[in-house]
Amino acid sequence: MTTAERRAGIDARTLISTELRETLVDNMRAKFPQLTAEHADRGVGQMLAFLAACDYSEKPLSPSPLVDDFWHAFLLHTKAYRRFCEEKFGRFLDHQPGYLDPEEHGGGKALRSRTVDAITLAGFEIDMEFWPELDLAECSQCHANCSNSPFRP
Repeated sequence: MTTAERRAGIDARTLISTELRETLVDNMRAKFPQLTAEHADRGVGQMLAFLAACDYSEKPLSPSPLVDDFWHAFLLHTKAYRRFCEEKFGRFLDHQPGYLDPEEHGGGKALRSRTVDAITLAGFEIDMEFWPELDLAECSQCHANCSNSPFRP
């Protein structure tokens, strides 16, 4: 009998330098003081895994509200973000907030499920604490800018 061996996913935090990762962690902790350094570091990893999955996937993906906050922190470092995208993906990954038609792309749960699957298929670790909507939301990020992130005021 052959047993399939489950390999651990790649820790996406290794996609950027320690210095840049620490900067992003510090930025997030300044914005959300309740974040621990460890939690913020894990969040940076999930954001990087999401970006890698976006490059890997042929279909639109959507970050959780919390992962999106980490992406925004990275986007504010435009030169570093541009360099990262060009070095890792050979192109710039645009941030295009907006409503995705549920008829065409599925509702929030389907979209987030596809995102988590894409991260896994791209070979990266998933930290489910950063994807709570899989159990809760029927919506996706939308024009109303609503979110159930525990870190939003």
